[in-house]
Parts: sequence; structure tokens; C-alpha cells
Amino acid sequence: MTIPKPQYPRSHPDRFSECQRAIEDRMLELLGDAQVAGWTREEILAAMIEVADNTSLAMHQNILLSVETELRKLMKKP
Repeated sequence: MTIPKPQYPRSHPDRFSECQRAIEDRMLELLGDAQVAGWTREEILAAMIEVADNTSLAMHQNILLSVETELRKLMKKP
């Protein structure tokens, strides 16, 4: 299943809603697959939220680490 490309620019107020609609079918498919495997809906949704949160935090940490690394490089230059 292909996720549609955004139709709005990043600054458009409807872009976030469009993104939600774009990924909804894939999320429901994942939810269904996990339920067939034996997980409960509550477990799956909690896990999806946790994975999304952890991914966001990891990306944020990677950005901070990258900025810190660049700052250290700049501070070492004569």
C-alpha cells in the first residue's frame, strides 16, 4: 500500500491533517495484522504510541548530538 505524497506545502494549516489521512490506512493495516498475531488492540495502540514517542526522542537526541559535535569542531578551530 502506497502512502500518498503531500498536496500541501509545509506551511499549510491542513498539512498535518493530510498526513494523518495519508498514514491512517497503513496504521489500520498494522493494527489488524498485530491483532491477527494475537495482540490486543490496547497493547498495539499503546505500543504504537510508545514506538512513535521513542523514535521522536531518538531523532531529537541525534539532532542535539549533531549540533554538539559541530559546536565542538568550531570551538577547536584556531
